[in-house]
Amino acid sequence: MRNRCFEKGFQIRNENLHEETTLQTQNTTDEALLDLIIDSIEDVKGQNIVKLDLREIDEAPANYFVICEGESTTQISSIAQRIEKRLKDELGLRPSHIEGRMTSTWVLVDYFTIVVHVFYPETREFYDIEDLWSDAKVTEYQNI
Repeated sequence: MRNRCFEKGFQIRNENLHEETTLQTQNTTDEALLDLIIDSIEDVKGQNIVKLDLREIDEAPANYFVICEGESTTQISSIAQRIEKRLKDELGLRPSHIEGRMTSTWVLVDYFTIVVHVFYPETREFYDIEDLWSDAKVTEYQNI
């Protein structure tokens, strides 16, 4: 249910495919998106990158959260803009929703199945999303 809009749209375009193939294709798509998102964050020197795999959690709002931080509001804004630009230029995807651009202490970029959270360090510590979703499978990426 959590990705109903994406899955419906995907299944309508691929009516003749078997359900298993549809899910496998979506997972491949998620993996490609995740790789590009992580690479985009690293382009702008985003720090403390974490991927939370939420697929096994009932009622999760997405399949994945990608969480990172920047050292300034300018860097946080740049990270979010870089993600948006690369996904648009390289995959033709636009986010369904972006929040937090005005203050840039927490910018959320929503791609339905993947939600990216770009935090200022103190804001990240305050909201502690990793602890809130502690049942998720966690992948940490080394800072470049």
